[in-house]
Amino acid sequence: MRSEDEVNRAIGQYADMIKRICLIHLKNDADTEDVFQTVFLKYALSRIAFENEAHEKAWLIRVTINACKDVHKSFFRTHTVSMDALKEMQDNNPAVQNMEVLEAVLKLPEKYRRTIYLHYYEGYTAPQIGTILGKNVNTIYTWMQRAKQMLRQALGGEQDAK
Repeated sequence: MRSEDEVNRAIGQYADMIKRICLIHLKNDADTEDVFQTVFLKYALSRIAFENEAHEKAWLIRVTINACKDVHKSFFRTHTVSMDALKEMQDNNPAVQNMEVLEAVLKLPEKYRRTIYLHYYEGYTAPQIGTILGKNVNTIYTWMQRAKQMLRQALGGEQDAK
């Protein structure tokens, strides 16, 4: 583990470079900040003895690039759609009938929102959604039923409708 002074020196010396590399790979500030913290945490916990400054810099660059790749490969990244992309899909997807319904779906708690999205927007069945989310199929059916009830209430539909 490195001393606080050594970590502070490295942050002062390499912070801008690390952030630029992250922005090039990730194209967003939130992920950049996460990777930035990850890189310097790994640096602080590392016991590697660097031969010189060039070796230290190369190590930090490699760790940064690998951390950016990990973000791109993460489950969240590969199984979600950005809000902008979802709104763009509205124009191209006949399944999205109006903005009011989409906004109501987006206001649901996460587990219900994901379930409804995967079922109605991506066309997955409940057993497939259960596999994707790692949940029991009966749990998915329950979440879908609760989400539909919440949507009915939000959109002013009948309470008894199925």
